[in-house]
Amino acid sequence: MISKVIIGKTFYGACRYILMDQKRAVVLETEGVRDYDYKLMAKDFEMQQASRPSLTKAVFHGIISFYPGEKIEDRMMAAIAKKYLLEMKITNTQFATVKHIDKNHSHLHILANLVNNNGKTIKDNWIGLKGKKIAQKLTIEYGLKEAISKNIELTNLEVLNEREANKYFIYQAILETLPKCRNLNDLKEKLVKKKIETLYKYKGQTKELQGISFKIHVYKYKGSEIDRKFSISNLEKIIQQQQLRGLFRSPATLSSTKMASQNKQPQLDNIKNENKNILDQLTRREQTDQSLSNCVELEKKNKKKKSKRFHL
Repeated sequence: MISKVIIGKTFYGACRYILMDQKRAVVLETEGVRDYDYKLMAKDFEMQQASRPSLTKAVFHGIISFYPGEKIEDRMMAAIAKKYLLEMKITNTQFATVKHIDKNHSHLHILANLVNNNGKTIKDNWIGLKGKKIAQKLTIEYGLKEAISKNIELTNLEVLNEREANKYFIYQAILETLPKCRNLNDLKEKLVKKKIETLYKYKGQTKELQGISFKIHVYKYKGSEIDRKFSISNLEKIIQQQQLRGLFRSPATLSSTKMASQNKQPQLDNIKNENKNILDQLTRREQTDQSLSNCVELEKKNKKKKSKRFHL
């Protein structure tokens, strides 16, 4: 189960999308709005929104997608949606939960008013990240299949605006391309083939990399905006780890590695013997140095004794 959150300006478009096609839309639960006509539903939401005109983005649109093949009863879906809103602290407000059945996987659309029943604003700080964490928590709680990372096939991109859809496209492209890259330049060249431009930000007038962005069409996103693991520092770490693991060895290197593994024990024995010889040499040298040091000290003492005797 995965979560995607969109905060919008108008209820009309969202209500129209989730309810207009009655062949795919199944209303599971509503509160404070009429559920049999999308125009009336939008009007109900807008009337409450009007009590807080300063809040221009009052539309909460949560999308919960389930894994293909998961058969979940409507009652459980409605309970999940309600718990999802509760955990998000979107309470005491209008909402509508609608299931869509037009895909190979069931998914929910949850609309809620960020102007509550008392005319107060419901905060939406970090709401997208909260939704993801809560979805993971509810997945475990309800015994559903866990979504470890974003999956483009399990995300209903049709409901996303163009900017959001492009962000997912870039995410998937980097995810598929990165394991094949030796360095950041490799990544840049491979993404160009997918019509994604890579832009770097440098520190002052230096060549020190400070940030990375990805651009497709007119939309530009910071690496961390695509995903936290795609910030410039994290991308460099991932590539460095791949290099350390030897993912990019040449055929000659791989051949020599294979031969080395076949003769592993003799080589280990040789290394042990060499190490032992070196250790012996160092030990002997240390003993010799210590002996010389002792001789020098003894000689100094004798000279002092002679000197004392001479003065007496």
